[in-house]
Amino acid sequence: MNMDARRRVVLVEDDDLQGTLLELYLREHGLDVERVCRGDVAPALILDSQPDAVILDMMLPGKDGFEVCREVRTGYLGPILMLTARSENLDQVLGLELGADNYLVKPVEPRVILAHLRASMRRPQAAPPAGEAQALRYGRFSINRANRSVHLGDEEVPFSTAEFELLWLLAKHAGSILSRDEIKRALHGIDHDGLDRSIDMRISRLRRRLSDDAEHPTRIKTVRARGYLFSKTDWD
Repeated sequence: MNMDARRRVVLVEDDDLQGTLLELYLREHGLDVERVCRGDVAPALILDSQPDAVILDMMLPGKDGFEVCREVRTGYLGPILMLTARSENLDQVLGLELGADNYLVKPVEPRVILAHLRASMRRPQAAPPAGEAQALRYGRFSINRANRSVHLGDEEVPFSTAEFELLWLLAKHAGSILSRDEIKRALHGIDHDGLDRSIDMRISRLRRRLSDDAEHPTRIKTVRARGYLFSKTDWD
């Protein structure tokens, strides 16, 4: 069975030629695509239909991609892939801070977009390897991979698909330092290129949602020149 069977994608792209070509390419590879051309109609569609992924162009009529991402992020937890013709680092940082899961600069080939979609929509294993824990607890923090829930005390904390996978990876290796290369390979099967800011931005979002100190984090620590360390102890 095609791994993308019945997967639904909302494509928000106002360029008719690029949008049509990308839509046809994705459909040819088994995805069900619904395309809209205006940013001001995209949020309602995304929130109502809850697709498996969103491809979001930055420059749109009605509302730009930043506004759309900001508006839907709290009510839509699936992956958001941003596309833009602009390559400034500020745009990348802003898009990722607003909750995008990845950021590709045009021109980008449809096969590259498809590869990123497949990585972001990869289903969790139906049956975990024998002996592998599917729930972890450290003090007031708990995470359950089976039902994809995270609790801090009695409060359930929502996370997007990409955020949850990163948090599970860190929690599973609590007490050990994970480099950016190790994280990138574990989540996407590719090496970190040294310029990609998506992991750093996603870590920042995890810290905010877990009430970690942004300036002096103790729950998800940065170990200079080595990577990130999930604490086993700072969850009281």
